[in-house]
Amino acid sequence: MPLDRASGILLHPTSLPSSGGIGDLGPAAHEFVEFLAAARQSVWQVLPLNPPGYGDSPYSSISAFAGNPLLISLERLADRGWIGRDKLKSLPDGGGHVRFDEVRRAKLPLVREAAANFLRVSGSGRDRFEQFKRDYGWWLEEFALFHVLRRQHGGEQWNHWPSELARRDNDALYFAREKFAEELEIERATQFFFVEQWRALRNACRRRGIRIMGDVAIFVSFDSADVWQHRDIFTVGENLEPTVVSGVPPDAFSATGQYWGNPLYRWDALRARGYDWWVNRMRWALEQCDFIRLDHFRGFESYWEIPGNEKTAVNGRWQKGPADDLFHTLRHQLGDLPFIAEDLGMITPEVHAMRERLQIPGMRVLQFGFGNRGAHIYLPHRFDRNTVVYTGTHDNDTTCGWWKNGTSEEERRDVRAMLGNDPDGVHWTLIRAAAGSVADLCVFPLQDVLGLDSDCRMNTPSRPDHNWSWRVLPGALTSDMARKLAAIADVTDRDERFRSAAAQQGYGQGGEDFAA
Repeated sequence: MPLDRASGILLHPTSLPSSGGIGDLGPAAHEFVEFLAAARQSVWQVLPLNPPGYGDSPYSSISAFAGNPLLISLERLADRGWIGRDKLKSLPDGGGHVRFDEVRRAKLPLVREAAANFLRVSGSGRDRFEQFKRDYGWWLEEFALFHVLRRQHGGEQWNHWPSELARRDNDALYFAREKFAEELEIERATQFFFVEQWRALRNACRRRGIRIMGDVAIFVSFDSADVWQHRDIFTVGENLEPTVVSGVPPDAFSATGQYWGNPLYRWDALRARGYDWWVNRMRWALEQCDFIRLDHFRGFESYWEIPGNEKTAVNGRWQKGPADDLFHTLRHQLGDLPFIAEDLGMITPEVHAMRERLQIPGMRVLQFGFGNRGAHIYLPHRFDRNTVVYTGTHDNDTTCGWWKNGTSEEERRDVRAMLGNDPDGVHWTLIRAAAGSVADLCVFPLQDVLGLDSDCRMNTPSRPDHNWSWRVLPGALTSDMARKLAAIADVTDRDERFRSAAAQQGYGQGGEDFAA
Protein backbone atom coordinates (compact mmCIF):
# COMPACT_ATOMS: atom_id res chain seq x y z
CA MET A 1 0.00 0.00 0.00
CA PRO A 2 1.74 3.19 -1.11
CA LEU A 3 1.25 5.92 1.51
CA ASP A 4 0.75 9.63 1.02
CA ARG A 5 3.30 11.75 2.83
CA ALA A 6 1.35 12.73 5.93
CA SER A 7 1.34 12.86 9.70
CA GLY A 8 -1.20 11.95 12.34
CA ILE A 9 -2.06 11.45 15.99
CA LEU A 10 -2.51 8.23 17.95
CA LEU A 11 -5.40 8.56 20.40
CA HIS A 12 -7.94 5.94 21.37
CA PRO A 13 -11.50 7.35 21.69
CA THR A 14 -11.71 6.19 25.33
CA SER A 15 -9.00 8.79 26.06
CA LEU A 16 -11.07 11.75 24.88
CA PRO A 17 -12.23 14.28 27.51
CA SER A 18 -15.91 13.41 27.08
CA SER A 19 -18.43 13.65 29.89
CA GLY A 20 -19.35 10.49 31.75
CA GLY A 21 -15.99 9.18 32.91
CA ILE A 22 -14.77 7.82 29.56
CA GLY A 23 -14.08 9.15 26.09
CA ASP A 24 -16.81 8.48 23.53
CA LEU A 25 -17.95 9.26 19.99
CA GLY A 26 -19.82 12.43 20.92
CA PRO A 27 -18.95 16.15 21.03
CA ALA A 28 -15.36 15.74 22.31
CA ALA A 29 -14.57 13.38 19.41
CA HIS A 30 -15.86 15.88 16.86
CA GLU A 31 -13.89 18.66 18.58
CA PHE A 32 -10.78 16.49 18.28
CA VAL A 33 -11.39 16.17 14.54
CA GLU A 34 -11.42 19.96 14.33
CA PHE A 35 -8.14 20.06 16.26
CA LEU A 36 -6.59 17.54 13.83
CA ALA A 37 -7.68 19.66 10.88
CA ALA A 38 -6.27 22.82 12.49
CA ALA A 39 -3.00 20.99 13.14
CA ARG A 40 -2.85 19.73 9.52
CA GLN A 41 -2.83 16.13 10.74
CA SER A 42 -4.47 13.91 8.14
CA VAL A 43 -4.50 10.60 10.06
CA TRP A 44 -6.23 9.67 13.31
CA GLN A 45 -4.98 6.31 14.57
CA VAL A 46 -7.16 4.40 17.04
CA LEU A 47 -6.83 1.10 18.89
CA PRO A 48 -9.39 -1.71 18.32
CA LEU A 49 -12.95 -0.44 18.79
CA ASN A 50 -14.41 -3.75 20.01
CA PRO A 51 -15.89 -4.36 23.47
CA PRO A 52 -12.98 -5.15 25.82
CA GLY A 53 -12.76 -8.30 27.89
CA TYR A 54 -9.95 -9.27 30.26
CA GLY A 55 -8.07 -6.32 31.76
CA ASP A 56 -10.20 -3.77 29.85
CA SER A 57 -7.80 -4.23 26.95
CA PRO A 58 -9.07 -3.36 23.46
CA TYR A 59 -6.80 -6.20 22.28
CA SER A 60 -8.73 -8.72 24.39
CA SER A 61 -12.25 -8.44 23.09
CA ILE A 62 -15.40 -10.50 23.42
CA SER A 63 -16.08 -9.94 19.71
CA ALA A 64 -13.99 -9.28 16.62
CA PHE A 65 -16.95 -7.47 15.02
CA ALA A 66 -19.07 -5.68 17.65
CA GLY A 67 -18.43 -2.13 18.81
CA ASN A 68 -17.64 -1.09 22.37
CA PRO A 69 -20.90 0.20 23.93
CA LEU A 70 -18.89 2.36 26.36
CA LEU A 71 -17.94 4.48 23.34
CA ILE A 72 -21.58 5.39 22.66
CA SER A 73 -22.26 9.04 23.41
CA LEU A 74 -25.23 9.44 25.76
CA GLU A 75 -25.23 13.13 24.90
CA ARG A 76 -26.00 12.24 21.28
CA LEU A 77 -28.75 9.85 22.42
CA ALA A 78 -30.19 12.60 24.63
CA ASP A 79 -30.17 14.94 21.60
CA ARG A 80 -32.42 12.41 19.88
CA GLY A 81 -34.74 12.24 22.88
CA TRP A 82 -33.96 8.59 23.70
CA ILE A 83 -32.67 9.30 27.20
CA GLY A 84 -33.43 12.18 29.55
CA ARG A 85 -30.56 14.62 29.85
CA ASP A 86 -31.08 14.70 33.61
CA LYS A 87 -30.03 11.03 33.75
CA LEU A 88 -26.55 11.99 32.56
CA LYS A 89 -25.88 13.89 35.79
CA SER A 90 -25.39 10.59 37.61
CA LEU A 91 -22.41 9.59 35.46
CA PRO A 92 -18.89 9.66 36.99
CA ASP A 93 -16.37 12.30 36.05
CA GLY A 94 -13.21 10.19 36.11
CA GLY A 95 -10.69 13.00 35.80
CA GLY A 96 -7.50 12.02 34.01
CA HIS A 97 -8.12 8.24 34.06
CA VAL A 98 -11.03 5.92 33.26
CA ARG A 99 -12.40 3.92 36.19
CA PHE A 100 -13.81 1.14 34.02
CA ASP A 101 -15.87 -0.73 36.61
CA GLU A 102 -17.51 2.49 37.80
CA VAL A 103 -18.20 3.63 34.24
CA ARG A 104 -19.73 0.27 33.29
CA ARG A 105 -22.05 0.27 36.30
CA ALA A 106 -23.23 3.80 35.62
CA LYS A 107 -23.28 4.04 31.82
CA LEU A 108 -24.37 0.68 30.41
CA PRO A 109 -27.82 0.69 32.10
CA LEU A 110 -28.44 4.13 30.56
CA VAL A 111 -27.37 2.92 27.11
CA ARG A 112 -29.81 -0.01 27.44
CA GLU A 113 -32.54 2.32 28.66
CA ALA A 114 -32.00 4.55 25.63
CA ALA A 115 -32.14 1.48 23.37
CA ALA A 116 -35.43 0.39 24.94
CA ASN A 117 -36.87 3.88 24.43
CA PHE A 118 -35.65 3.93 20.84
CA LEU A 119 -37.39 0.63 20.15
CA ARG A 120 -40.72 2.07 21.29
CA VAL A 121 -40.76 4.90 18.75
CA SER A 122 -41.17 5.01 14.98
CA GLY A 123 -39.51 7.16 12.37
CA SER A 124 -36.58 7.22 9.98
CA GLY A 125 -34.26 5.93 12.68
CA ARG A 126 -36.25 2.71 12.90
CA ASP A 127 -36.01 2.27 9.13
CA ARG A 128 -32.23 2.56 9.33
CA PHE A 129 -32.21 0.13 12.25
CA GLU A 130 -34.12 -2.49 10.28
CA GLN A 131 -31.72 -2.07 7.38
CA PHE A 132 -28.77 -2.36 9.78
CA LYS A 133 -30.10 -5.70 11.05
CA ARG A 134 -30.52 -6.99 7.50
CA ASP A 135 -27.05 -5.87 6.43
CA TYR A 136 -25.11 -7.09 9.45
CA GLY A 137 -27.10 -9.95 10.85
CA TRP A 138 -24.27 -12.29 9.82
CA TRP A 139 -22.31 -11.19 12.92
CA LEU A 140 -24.90 -9.22 14.89
CA GLU A 141 -27.26 -12.11 15.72
CA GLU A 142 -24.66 -14.40 17.25
CA PHE A 143 -22.94 -11.59 19.13
CA ALA A 144 -26.23 -10.37 20.62
CA LEU A 145 -27.09 -13.88 21.78
CA PHE A 146 -23.59 -14.43 23.20
CA HIS A 147 -23.66 -11.13 25.08
CA VAL A 148 -27.11 -11.73 26.57
CA LEU A 149 -26.23 -15.28 27.64
CA ARG A 150 -22.94 -14.09 29.11
CA ARG A 151 -24.78 -11.51 31.20
CA GLN A 152 -27.39 -14.07 32.26
CA HIS A 153 -24.58 -16.31 33.53
CA GLY A 154 -22.85 -13.62 35.54
CA GLY A 155 -20.05 -12.97 33.06
CA GLU A 156 -18.77 -16.54 33.20
CA GLN A 157 -16.79 -17.88 30.25
CA TRP A 158 -19.01 -19.57 27.68
CA ASN A 159 -17.46 -23.02 28.33
CA HIS A 160 -18.77 -22.80 31.93
CA TRP A 161 -22.37 -22.31 30.81
CA PRO A 162 -24.80 -25.25 30.80
CA SER A 163 -23.50 -27.82 28.34
CA GLU A 164 -26.36 -27.43 25.86
CA LEU A 165 -25.60 -23.70 25.50
CA ALA A 166 -21.84 -24.04 25.55
CA ARG A 167 -22.03 -26.71 22.84
CA ARG A 168 -24.67 -24.75 20.90
CA ASP A 169 -27.46 -27.30 20.87
CA ASN A 170 -30.00 -26.05 18.29
CA ASP A 171 -33.03 -26.50 20.53
CA ALA A 172 -31.33 -24.73 23.45
CA LEU A 173 -30.34 -21.79 21.24
CA TYR A 174 -33.86 -21.54 19.80
CA PHE A 175 -35.34 -21.50 23.31
CA ALA A 176 -32.83 -18.83 24.42
CA ARG A 177 -33.71 -16.60 21.46
CA GLU A 178 -37.40 -16.88 22.32
CA LYS A 179 -36.90 -16.34 26.05
CA PHE A 180 -34.59 -13.31 25.69
CA ALA A 181 -36.15 -11.75 22.59
CA GLU A 182 -36.51 -8.32 24.19
CA GLU A 183 -32.95 -8.31 25.54
CA LEU A 184 -31.63 -9.37 22.14
CA GLU A 185 -33.37 -6.47 20.44
CA ILE A 186 -31.80 -4.07 22.93
CA GLU A 187 -28.38 -5.51 22.12
CA ARG A 188 -29.03 -5.01 18.41
CA ALA A 189 -30.12 -1.42 19.02
CA THR A 190 -27.01 -0.78 21.10
CA GLN A 191 -24.78 -1.91 18.26
CA PHE A 192 -26.85 0.24 15.90
CA PHE A 193 -26.13 3.27 18.11
CA PHE A 194 -22.40 2.53 17.96
CA VAL A 195 -22.31 2.13 14.19
CA GLU A 196 -24.42 5.26 13.58
CA GLN A 197 -22.22 7.40 15.82
CA TRP A 198 -19.00 5.98 14.38
CA ARG A 199 -20.20 6.65 10.83
CA ALA A 200 -21.06 10.24 11.76
CA LEU A 201 -17.55 10.69 13.16
CA ARG A 202 -15.95 9.16 10.05
CA ASN A 203 -18.00 11.48 7.86
CA ALA A 204 -16.72 14.43 9.90
CA CYS A 205 -13.18 13.16 9.30
CA ARG A 206 -13.77 12.80 5.57
CA ARG A 207 -15.06 16.37 5.33
CA ARG A 208 -11.78 17.52 6.90
CA GLY A 209 -9.54 15.31 4.76
CA ILE A 210 -8.68 13.04 7.72
CA ARG A 211 -8.37 9.27 7.42
CA ILE A 212 -8.86 6.76 10.22
CA MET A 213 -6.20 4.12 10.86
CA GLY A 214 -7.82 1.20 12.65
CA ASP A 215 -6.20 -1.72 14.42
CA VAL A 216 -6.88 -5.45 14.11
CA ALA A 217 -5.46 -7.80 16.74
CA ILE A 218 -4.30 -11.04 15.14
CA PHE A 219 -5.86 -13.21 17.87
CA VAL A 220 -9.25 -13.14 19.60
CA SER A 221 -10.09 -13.96 23.19
CA PHE A 222 -11.15 -17.47 24.13
CA ASP A 223 -14.14 -15.92 25.92
CA SER A 224 -15.60 -14.39 22.78
CA ALA A 225 -18.61 -14.75 20.54
CA ASP A 226 -16.24 -15.75 17.73
CA VAL A 227 -14.76 -18.78 19.48
CA TRP A 228 -18.14 -19.82 20.91
CA GLN A 229 -19.69 -19.70 17.43
CA HIS A 230 -16.75 -21.05 15.40
CA ARG A 231 -15.02 -23.70 17.50
CA ASP A 232 -14.14 -25.51 14.29
CA ILE A 233 -11.65 -22.82 13.20
CA PHE A 234 -10.00 -22.42 16.62
CA THR A 235 -7.87 -24.83 18.63
CA VAL A 236 -10.61 -25.87 21.07
CA GLY A 237 -10.83 -29.50 22.16
CA GLU A 238 -13.86 -31.66 22.86
CA ASN A 239 -13.60 -30.69 26.53
CA LEU A 240 -14.19 -27.07 25.43
CA GLU A 241 -10.71 -26.00 26.53
CA PRO A 242 -7.96 -24.63 24.26
CA THR A 243 -5.55 -27.34 23.15
CA VAL A 244 -2.80 -24.88 22.22
CA VAL A 245 -2.59 -21.13 22.84
CA SER A 246 -0.66 -18.04 21.77
CA GLY A 247 2.32 -16.19 23.18
CA VAL A 248 5.94 -15.38 22.46
CA PRO A 249 9.04 -17.31 23.59
CA PRO A 250 11.52 -16.33 26.30
CA ASP A 251 13.88 -13.52 25.41
CA ALA A 252 16.22 -11.00 27.03
CA PHE A 253 13.26 -9.26 28.64
CA SER A 254 11.45 -12.31 30.05
CA ALA A 255 12.88 -15.65 31.10
CA THR A 256 9.47 -17.31 30.73
CA GLY A 257 8.27 -15.48 27.62
CA GLN A 258 4.79 -14.02 27.31
CA TYR A 259 1.82 -16.36 27.78
CA TRP A 260 -1.12 -14.67 26.05
CA GLY A 261 -3.53 -17.60 26.20
CA ASN A 262 -5.59 -16.86 23.07
CA PRO A 263 -6.70 -19.96 21.17
CA LEU A 264 -4.81 -20.34 17.92
CA TYR A 265 -6.37 -20.74 14.49
CA ARG A 266 -6.82 -24.02 12.67
CA TRP A 267 -5.29 -22.56 9.55
CA ASP A 268 -5.85 -25.78 7.60
CA ALA A 269 -9.58 -25.57 8.28
CA LEU A 270 -9.66 -21.89 7.38
CA ARG A 271 -7.74 -22.53 4.16
CA ALA A 272 -10.27 -25.19 3.15
CA ARG A 273 -13.06 -22.62 3.64
CA GLY A 274 -11.31 -19.91 1.65
CA TYR A 275 -10.41 -18.05 4.85
CA ASP A 276 -14.02 -16.89 5.00
CA TRP A 277 -13.91 -15.72 8.63
CA TRP A 278 -10.82 -13.59 7.95
CA VAL A 279 -12.32 -12.21 4.74
CA ASN A 280 -15.43 -11.15 6.65
CA ARG A 281 -13.35 -9.71 9.46
CA MET A 282 -11.18 -7.58 7.19
CA ARG A 283 -14.11 -6.51 5.03
CA TRP A 284 -15.87 -5.24 8.16
CA ALA A 285 -12.68 -3.54 9.43
CA LEU A 286 -12.28 -1.72 6.11
CA GLU A 287 -15.90 -0.58 6.27
CA GLN A 288 -15.07 1.11 9.56
CA CYS A 289 -11.61 2.53 8.80
CA ASP A 290 -9.56 3.77 5.87
CA PHE A 291 -6.55 1.59 6.54
CA ILE A 292 -5.59 -1.00 9.12
CA ARG A 293 -2.63 -1.70 11.38
CA LEU A 294 -2.17 -5.47 11.66
CA ASP A 295 -1.05 -6.27 15.18
CA HIS A 296 1.64 -8.99 15.64
CA PHE A 297 2.20 -9.28 11.90
CA ARG A 298 4.94 -11.87 12.39
CA GLY A 299 2.29 -14.36 13.58
CA PHE A 300 1.02 -14.65 10.02
CA GLU A 301 4.41 -16.03 8.98
CA SER A 302 5.19 -18.10 12.11
CA TYR A 303 3.58 -18.16 15.53
CA TRP A 304 4.58 -19.53 18.94
CA GLU A 305 2.35 -22.47 19.87
CA ILE A 306 2.08 -23.28 23.60
CA PRO A 307 0.32 -26.40 24.93
CA GLY A 308 -2.92 -25.38 26.58
CA ASN A 309 -1.99 -26.98 29.92
CA GLU A 310 1.20 -24.94 30.33
CA LYS A 311 1.40 -21.91 32.63
CA THR A 312 4.25 -20.10 30.88
CA ALA A 313 5.45 -19.68 27.30
CA VAL A 314 8.67 -21.66 27.83
CA ASN A 315 7.58 -25.01 26.39
CA GLY A 316 6.26 -23.81 23.07
CA ARG A 317 7.36 -24.26 19.47
CA TRP A 318 7.27 -22.27 16.26
CA GLN A 319 4.60 -23.21 13.73
CA LYS A 320 4.16 -21.90 10.22
CA GLY A 321 1.28 -19.49 9.62
CA PRO A 322 -0.73 -18.97 6.42
CA ALA A 323 1.78 -16.39 5.12
CA ASP A 324 1.17 -15.07 1.60
CA ASP A 325 -1.74 -17.42 0.93
CA LEU A 326 -4.07 -15.57 3.31
CA PHE A 327 -3.17 -12.17 1.90
CA HIS A 328 -3.56 -13.30 -1.71
CA THR A 329 -7.06 -14.51 -0.80
CA LEU A 330 -7.86 -11.21 0.94
CA ARG A 331 -6.62 -9.24 -2.06
CA HIS A 332 -8.66 -11.39 -4.43
CA GLN A 333 -11.81 -10.90 -2.34
CA LEU A 334 -11.36 -7.29 -1.20
CA GLY A 335 -9.08 -5.60 -3.72
CA ASP A 336 -6.18 -3.43 -2.57
CA LEU A 337 -5.07 -4.12 1.00
CA PRO A 338 -4.52 -0.83 2.87
CA PHE A 339 -2.59 -2.52 5.68
CA ILE A 340 0.33 -1.51 7.88
CA ALA A 341 2.37 -4.30 9.48
CA GLU A 342 3.26 -4.13 13.16
CA ASP A 343 6.67 -5.69 12.61
CA LEU A 344 8.37 -4.73 15.87
CA GLY A 345 10.39 -6.93 18.17
CA MET A 346 12.40 -9.98 17.12
CA ILE A 347 11.49 -10.18 13.45
CA THR A 348 13.07 -12.82 11.24
CA PRO A 349 14.31 -12.36 7.67
CA GLU A 350 11.35 -14.50 6.56
CA VAL A 351 8.89 -12.00 8.06
CA HIS A 352 10.66 -9.04 6.42
CA ALA A 353 10.67 -10.88 3.09
CA MET A 354 6.94 -11.67 3.35
CA ARG A 355 6.08 -8.04 4.17
CA GLU A 356 8.16 -6.82 1.25
CA ARG A 357 6.62 -9.36 -1.16
CA LEU A 358 3.17 -8.20 -0.09
CA GLN A 359 4.28 -4.53 -0.31
CA ILE A 360 2.88 -3.75 3.15
CA PRO A 361 4.55 -0.84 4.98
CA GLY A 362 6.30 -1.64 8.25
CA MET A 363 6.75 0.35 11.45
CA ARG A 364 9.70 2.12 13.08
CA VAL A 365 9.80 3.52 16.63
CA LEU A 366 12.31 6.26 17.36
CA GLN A 367 12.60 5.34 21.04
CA PHE A 368 14.02 1.96 19.99
CA GLY A 369 16.72 3.50 17.83
CA PHE A 370 19.02 4.61 20.62
CA GLY A 371 18.95 1.43 22.71
CA ASN A 372 21.87 -0.38 21.11
CA ARG A 373 23.91 -0.38 17.94
CA GLY A 374 21.86 -3.16 16.41
CA ALA A 375 18.68 -1.07 16.69
CA HIS A 376 19.72 1.68 14.30
CA ILE A 377 17.13 0.45 11.80
CA TYR A 378 14.79 2.55 13.96
CA LEU A 379 16.64 5.79 13.23
CA PRO A 380 15.73 8.08 10.31
CA HIS A 381 18.86 7.51 8.22
CA ARG A 382 17.88 3.82 7.89
CA PHE A 383 14.22 4.32 6.89
CA ASP A 384 12.55 3.37 3.63
CA ARG A 385 9.89 5.69 2.29
CA ASN A 386 7.15 3.06 2.52
CA THR A 387 7.31 3.13 6.32
CA VAL A 388 5.32 4.46 9.28
CA VAL A 389 7.46 6.08 11.97
CA TYR A 390 6.33 6.67 15.56
CA THR A 391 7.94 8.53 18.43
CA GLY A 392 6.44 5.70 20.52
CA THR A 393 3.38 3.46 20.40
CA HIS A 394 0.62 2.66 22.91
CA ASP A 395 2.92 -0.05 24.35
CA ASN A 396 5.82 2.37 24.97
CA ASP A 397 6.34 4.79 27.79
CA THR A 398 5.64 8.38 26.82
CA THR A 399 8.68 10.04 25.31
CA CYS A 400 9.13 12.28 28.35
CA GLY A 401 8.78 9.27 30.66
CA TRP A 402 11.22 7.27 28.53
CA TRP A 403 13.74 10.10 28.66
CA LYS A 404 13.53 10.40 32.45
CA ASN A 405 13.20 6.76 33.43
CA GLY A 406 14.07 4.50 30.50
CA THR A 407 17.30 5.79 29.00
CA SER A 408 20.93 5.48 29.99
CA GLU A 409 23.38 8.36 29.91
CA GLU A 410 24.84 6.83 26.73
CA GLU A 411 21.42 6.83 25.06
CA ARG A 412 20.78 10.44 26.06
CA ARG A 413 24.20 11.35 24.70
CA ASP A 414 23.35 9.67 21.39
CA VAL A 415 20.01 11.52 21.15
CA ARG A 416 21.77 14.86 21.70
CA ALA A 417 24.54 13.94 19.24
CA MET A 418 22.09 13.11 16.48
CA LEU A 419 19.18 15.45 17.14
CA GLY A 420 20.59 18.22 19.32
CA ASN A 421 18.95 19.90 22.30
CA ASP A 422 15.43 21.22 21.66
CA PRO A 423 14.43 23.96 24.11
CA ASP A 424 10.83 22.70 23.78
CA GLY A 425 11.77 19.34 25.32
CA VAL A 426 12.79 15.91 24.11
CA HIS A 427 9.24 15.08 22.97
CA TRP A 428 9.39 17.84 20.35
CA THR A 429 12.90 16.70 19.41
CA LEU A 430 11.55 13.28 18.46
CA ILE A 431 8.40 14.70 16.86
CA ARG A 432 10.50 16.89 14.58
CA ALA A 433 12.85 13.99 13.79
CA ALA A 434 9.92 11.77 12.81
CA ALA A 435 8.25 14.48 10.73
CA GLY A 436 11.49 15.35 8.96
CA SER A 437 12.30 11.74 8.08
CA VAL A 438 11.83 10.12 4.68
CA ALA A 439 9.06 7.85 6.06
CA ASP A 440 5.84 8.58 4.23
CA LEU A 441 3.71 8.55 7.40
CA CYS A 442 4.64 9.67 10.89
CA VAL A 443 2.36 9.24 13.91
CA PHE A 444 2.64 10.85 17.35
CA PRO A 445 0.85 9.56 20.46
CA LEU A 446 -1.05 12.54 21.83
CA GLN A 447 0.81 12.14 25.14
CA ASP A 448 4.01 13.06 23.27
CA VAL A 449 2.44 16.14 21.72
CA LEU A 450 1.35 17.20 25.21
CA GLY A 451 4.74 16.37 26.77
CA LEU A 452 3.25 14.09 29.42
CA ASP A 453 5.11 11.85 31.85
CA SER A 454 4.97 8.10 32.60
CA ASP A 455 1.76 8.38 34.63
CA CYS A 456 0.00 9.03 31.32
CA ARG A 457 1.30 5.90 29.62
CA MET A 458 -1.46 3.92 27.87
CA ASN A 459 -0.18 0.37 28.35
CA THR A 460 2.64 -1.49 30.05
CA PRO A 461 2.90 -4.94 28.39
CA SER A 462 2.72 -7.90 30.80
CA ARG A 463 1.22 -5.75 33.55
CA PRO A 464 -2.27 -7.20 34.19
CA ASP A 465 -4.07 -4.07 35.41
CA HIS A 466 -4.03 -0.26 35.49
CA ASN A 467 -3.68 -0.04 31.72
CA TRP A 468 -5.72 1.60 28.94
CA SER A 469 -7.20 4.25 31.23
CA TRP A 470 -5.40 7.51 30.39
CA ARG A 471 -7.56 10.47 29.35
CA VAL A 472 -6.90 13.93 27.93
CA LEU A 473 -7.84 16.69 30.35
CA PRO A 474 -10.38 19.25 29.11
CA GLY A 475 -8.70 22.29 27.60
CA ALA A 476 -5.40 20.51 26.93
CA LEU A 477 -5.61 20.92 23.15
CA THR A 478 -5.10 24.55 22.22
CA SER A 479 -4.83 26.64 19.07
CA ASP A 480 -1.17 27.34 19.79
CA MET A 481 -0.47 23.61 19.85
CA ALA A 482 -2.41 23.12 16.62
CA ARG A 483 -0.43 25.87 14.91
CA LYS A 484 2.84 24.37 16.10
CA LEU A 485 1.96 20.96 14.61
CA ALA A 486 0.68 22.63 11.44
CA ALA A 487 3.97 24.50 10.97
CA ILE A 488 5.93 21.25 11.29
CA ALA A 489 3.59 19.53 8.82
CA ASP A 490 4.02 22.44 6.42
CA VAL A 491 7.82 22.55 6.42
CA THR A 492 8.12 18.73 6.20
CA ASP A 493 5.62 18.54 3.30
CA ARG A 494 3.07 16.51 5.26
CA ASP A 495 0.05 18.78 4.78
CA GLU A 496 -0.75 18.60 1.05
CA ARG A 497 -4.31 17.46 1.83
CA PHE A 498 -4.90 20.65 3.81
CA ARG A 499 -3.17 23.45 1.97
CA SER A 500 -6.10 24.46 -0.21
CA ALA A 501 -8.91 23.47 2.16
CA ALA A 502 -7.31 25.20 5.15
CA ALA A 503 -6.87 28.44 3.26
CA GLN A 504 -10.53 28.38 2.23
CA GLN A 505 -11.95 27.53 5.67
CA GLY A 506 -9.51 29.37 7.93
CA TYR A 507 -8.49 26.47 10.16
CA GLY A 508 -6.15 27.46 12.94
CA GLN A 509 -7.16 31.13 12.94
CA GLY A 510 -8.14 32.88 16.18
CA GLY A 511 -7.40 31.93 19.76
CA GLU A 512 -10.10 29.39 20.56
CA ASP A 513 -9.29 26.14 22.41
CA PHE A 514 -10.58 23.31 20.28
CA ALA A 515 -11.31 20.86 23.09
CA ALA A 516 -12.39 23.26 25.83
